Amino acid sequence: MSLIDHIAAAPDLAALDALRVAALGKSGEITAALKSLGPMTPEERSVEGPKIHARREEVTAAITARKNALEAAILDARLATEKLDLSLPARETPRGSVHPVSQVMDELTEIFADMGFAVAEGPEIEDDWHNFTALNIPETHPARAMHDTFYVTPAAGEDAAPMVLRTHTSPVQIRTMMAGKPPIRIIAPGRVYRSDSDATHTPMFHQIEGLVIDKGINMGHLKWTLLTFLKAFFEREDVAIRMFASYFPFTEPSADVQVGWKFENGRRVIGGSENWMEVLGAGMVHPRVIANCGLDPDEWQGFAFGTGVDRLAMLKYGMSDLRAFFDGDLRWMKHYGFSALTVPTLSGGIGA
Repeated sequence: MSLIDHIAAAPDLAALDALRVAALGKSGEITAALKSLGPMTPEERSVEGPKIHARREEVTAAITARKNALEAAILDARLATEKLDLSLPARETPRGSVHPVSQVMDELTEIFADMGFAVAEGPEIEDDWHNFTALNIPETHPARAMHDTFYVTPAAGEDAAPMVLRTHTSPVQIRTMMAGKPPIRIIAPGRVYRSDSDATHTPMFHQIEGLVIDKGINMGHLKWTLLTFLKAFFEREDVAIRMFASYFPFTEPSADVQVGWKFENGRRVIGGSENWMEVLGAGMVHPRVIANCGLDPDEWQGFAFGTGVDRLAMLKYGMSDLRAFFDGDLRWMKHYGFSALTVPTLSGGIGA
């Protein structure tokens, strides 16, 4: 039996390696043949050299092929015998939890998606036009003052106008109206910034706004949308709302939306009409805002609304201090956090 036949018949990797050493090792057969080329004459070397090198290549290729075949057989045997039981429980219960703001964002998205709203996003550093001017906020409006708005100074040498940290997510409404054609139904959740800090205000907080632009839209559509949303969010059929005339530069008419609440077991609970609290600002989109976005206000109408996501979380889940949302206290998160598997659905329940 030739060396090639012995290699092809090697029963395992150990036997194959022994054949490799016997042929190609320091004292191997082919190594010795290569060493014999030294004393030969040039004529003899030109004849014998190619034969020896061809022999070495043949043996090396045979060893490589047999090694690959043996390793593949070993892997197939392992795959056929080894098993992983995916039904076994985790060795350690996951300790992380979902922040209440993230949970409520998911709840709001689920509710409005069911009503046909898409989610829109925009930059958190905005220019003056999108944040104020396009929304019909005049130059003298208090919201533009330094004590209420964070202004971002351009880099040295730049001649651009100062930018601002957006004070609301309303600029997303402007960008959406300018980027696409009506009809439009969007919600715009995200972070906003205002220079304020106490138990119910923080310099950075979360807001969600809604926008509908279509033909024949009126305040009745707005009230139905808000009432349907609040009933789904608080998961109560006895939710009642009332609307009072208000003023916002970007809506006309404008309204403050209040929701009814009552005490149950010493706790404030949404529902009924014993007491009232303001939870939303809303109104019909001002014709100037529609015109600023390149649309004809005589053809298109719409409504907009906005509310604080953090405030909604406080009302629904009984939290008393808004500042705790941003303290990063693991004890607070352990108490108020949500399981990562608690995914809000209208069929399974919005709340945890």
